[in-house]
Amino acid sequence: MSILDSLSPRALGAPESGIVEVVNYARGRDGLLPLWVGEGDLPTPDFINRAAMASLNAGETFYTWQRGIPELRQALADYYGRHFSTSLPMEHFYVVGSGMQAIQLSVQAITSPGDEMVYLSPAWPNIAAALEIAGARSVPVPLQFEHGKWSLDLERIEAAITPKTKGLFINTPSNPTGWTATHQDLRDILTLARKHDLWIMADEIYALYYYAGGRAPSFLDIKEADDKILFVNSFSKNWSMTGWRVGWIVAPAELGQVIENLVQYSTSGVAQFMQKGAVAALNEGDDFVRSNIAKAARARDILCDALIATNRVHTLKPDGALYSFLKIDGVSDSRKAALDIVDKTGVGLAPGTAFGKGGELFMRACFLRNPAQVADAAERLSRYILDL
Repeated sequence: MSILDSLSPRALGAPESGIVEVVNYARGRDGLLPLWVGEGDLPTPDFINRAAMASLNAGETFYTWQRGIPELRQALADYYGRHFSTSLPMEHFYVVGSGMQAIQLSVQAITSPGDEMVYLSPAWPNIAAALEIAGARSVPVPLQFEHGKWSLDLERIEAAITPKTKGLFINTPSNPTGWTATHQDLRDILTLARKHDLWIMADEIYALYYYAGGRAPSFLDIKEADDKILFVNSFSKNWSMTGWRVGWIVAPAELGQVIENLVQYSTSGVAQFMQKGAVAALNEGDDFVRSNIAKAARARDILCDALIATNRVHTLKPDGALYSFLKIDGVSDSRKAALDIVDKTGVGLAPGTAFGKGGELFMRACFLRNPAQVADAAERLSRYILDL
């Protein structure tokens, strides 16, 4: 009998990440162009690091506010005022240890074991795993893929709702597909949630990465004060802070004590010096974010134009987010193909099998990198595709 047999079924059921599998297979190889994970190639900018170091040097290393330091919560309120035209007071903002923890705590708040949550698939795999580990059931509803573009079928969502459904997880712009909801899509989803008295967990982490200009449509544009919506977000993508593990939740103020309690019994808060870095990101980082978005737009065009030109790739330029989600003629096993592409081209892609129902035949490439590197990756991939 293995010692593993004494562990809980929920722990044993936690799936291995299909993305991390490929990363571990090829990490550290010479000449590797890593497009597999959702991060850019720039380290955190100095103005953020300096704020964190100043906090460390000032001795700010003690326990701190469970909901986040007031300065950071106010900076979040101001950020949303600038970018989302909201007037939410800081009591609606809660600082947590990463976007992943924002999802975990929201799942704990919304669901009980045996409950269900519907999400749009293909999807970042962590949402389904977070639900299953919590004892809830994740219910995928595939987006439709036609002529290289993804679209929403509201009837499919409603058909997936049962008496056990407690919420809808909506990620827009989407990782991995780039699908971006219109305001009408969001109105339809919100109407459906109101009809069935469901929570919405809105993952709008890529809202500013919207290539039509401005930012993507948000539930904040249409919601009423009493709508049951939790917004989960992270500092990772906008400000090149993936390794910092700082995120936030936007929630009705009356949930404050519940969220504080969940933080207390998980991480007991985010380190104050990290929060001071996050304050600098919000207050001083708009220009940096704009430059990241401009770089992503250039790299998106380079990668997608090259792959589409092979006439063997089914995709269009995504409306939002940081990814090309592509279907290659002749590839029927994306996991096997991802390993083969690493070996033969030195380009790291994430296999579509990692993203669940509807993604099995696809590959994901993150293009938030130096456009010259993306052009190199596109050339290597194009040669590989044409040789299949």
